[in-house]
Amino acid sequence: MTKAFIEHVNITVGDPDRTAEMLKSLFGWEERWRGNSMMGGRSIHVGSDSHYLAVYTGQESSGSPMAHQKGAPLNHVGIQVDDLDAVEARVIALGLTPFAHDDYEPGRRFYFFDENGIEFEVVSYAA
Repeated sequence: MTKAFIEHVNITVGDPDRTAEMLKSLFGWEERWRGNSMMGGRSIHVGSDSHYLAVYTGQESSGSPMAHQKGAPLNHVGIQVDDLDAVEARVIALGLTPFAHDDYEPGRRFYFFDENGIEFEVVSYAA
């Protein structure tokens, strides 16, 4: 059996440009692709060579966070980083509020909500 990994996650946002810039600023990711989506609207793919977040908005989006019928069960998106304190400082600099800090095996973590109401968990396993 081959080893499986998550290649991408697609999230619905109000303003994909703004969310893509946030992800690039916080995590040092690059824009991989942008364009029209198959179902109307548009997407921007932001991440690394091996994984990314697709930030999508429907063609009817007004720039505000919008519900997507398939998105209700998402709890949070977990992002692993090397320097948790540096990322937290960038989260605060963007005007976002870190919360639920914890330190337990196997690593330290905190959470924050973006402007779309999407919860992110940022975790570091660095010693």
